[in-house]
Amino acid sequence: MGPRTPRGTPAPVGPPPRLPSPLAEAGDERFARHGVRLVLKRDDLIHPELIGNKWRKLTPNLEAAAGRTLVTFGGAYSNHLRATAAAGRLLGLPTLGVVRGQELADRPLNPSLARCAADGMRLHFVDRSTYRHKTEPRTLAGILRATGAEDAYVVPEGGSNALAVRGCRALGEELRDEDGIDVAALACGTGGTLAGMAAGLAPGQRALGVPVLRGGFLDAGTTALQTAAFGARRGNWSLDDRFHFGGYARTTAELDAFAEDFEQRHGLPVERLYVAKMLYGLVALAEEGAFPRGTTVAAVITGAPFPAPGTGPQAASR
Repeated sequence: MGPRTPRGTPAPVGPPPRLPSPLAEAGDERFARHGVRLVLKRDDLIHPELIGNKWRKLTPNLEAAAGRTLVTFGGAYSNHLRATAAAGRLLGLPTLGVVRGQELADRPLNPSLARCAADGMRLHFVDRSTYRHKTEPRTLAGILRATGAEDAYVVPEGGSNALAVRGCRALGEELRDEDGIDVAALACGTGGTLAGMAAGLAPGQRALGVPVLRGGFLDAGTTALQTAAFGARRGNWSLDDRFHFGGYARTTAELDAFAEDFEQRHGLPVERLYVAKMLYGLVALAEEGAFPRGTTVAAVITGAPFPAPGTGPQAASR
């Protein structure tokens, strides 16, 4: 099935980004009793539609596209697809989303894909075998040919490439300029945001990544991204892969209860598939004594729930 062309006209360009993103104190006795200070780096407030690391990763790629159609990839609930579609609408750039799952082509669009379509993204569904091989030159060329997008600018699934990593370096630089931050933590899908943030931190600061996928592949992947962006591994960073809760897009009743409690404590809508796992991991690490007394930990809030709280079931994808 060919690309599905959405109906409707583009909306007006939205507000400018809020950069640097704000830093908020988060008094929490689960940290305070261990002598640890928690602050929240509110990247979720950068822009109402290009939230968090999506702004930082997409902006340099949109500039490189130079008006060409931007092609990218994702699952049926991909927040990367939604962000790319929104960016295309805001900047008047054509976008094409290659969606995993040919079986979805004849079904009604779910809320996430409907948002993509409403923002002007053409949707092209491929079978799962083709999707697994999408980075291979022959398969990619076939997808671009089938969609009439041979001259398109291609962004990988999740948006992590050398340009995105360089864009995320600004996150580390913003935290570098904040007095007293020792550890900057964030949830990781493809490792691009961690790769960039770590490169921007000061020599005395360290970055902590909490993978949301199983497999233990992110150390090599993050190193490869840094090498592509900067020529070598940069910064002091590490990963703790104990908090994926079963793997990508998996949650548990325990995680949901934790997220609801955190929301009540701090008035912060907590995205479940990334942010909740990172925050849960930080609480567990504080209880384990992993942070010396006097440590200030900045938790980077890289995304927000979709749909917004109170509008329907939450779902997201990288």
